[in-house]
Amino acid sequence: MKPHVSVITLGVEDLDRSVAFYRDGLGFPTKGIIGQEFEHGAVAFFELQGGLKLAVWPRESIAHHTRVPPGTVSPTELTLGHNVESRYEVDAVLDQARAAGANILSEAQEAFWGGYSGSFQDPDGHIWEVVWNPNLQNL
Repeated sequence: MKPHVSVITLGVEDLDRSVAFYRDGLGFPTKGIIGQEFEHGAVAFFELQGGLKLAVWPRESIAHHTRVPPGTVSPTELTLGHNVESRYEVDAVLDQARAAGANILSEAQEAFWGGYSGSFQDPDGHIWEVVWNPNLQNL
């Protein structure tokens, strides 16, 4: 297997709410919900950098498709990192997420490793960390 990821899929409870959060609140480009004509097929894809896509798909549909019964949801099972180019951008993204209805977990602050970061949860509890790392460029 080549070390390449093309789609990151988040299980969600309310597909319309998730699309509104990512499209309207955070400004992620999407064609909206597709596949509604199929049982367990409704999903939305958002364009990210370099051809990477973020998908939101109802947890019930993921369980049906994978034949894995849904379990207890734990937000700490996965985090998504959003690296930015400046401390200012960390603050701006957190403000945008707050305005979109995100739960701010940690306000932007100096990190012990020399950067600046904060974190938020989307409406389904998925954790996003917004980071400025002076040692990494163009992430």
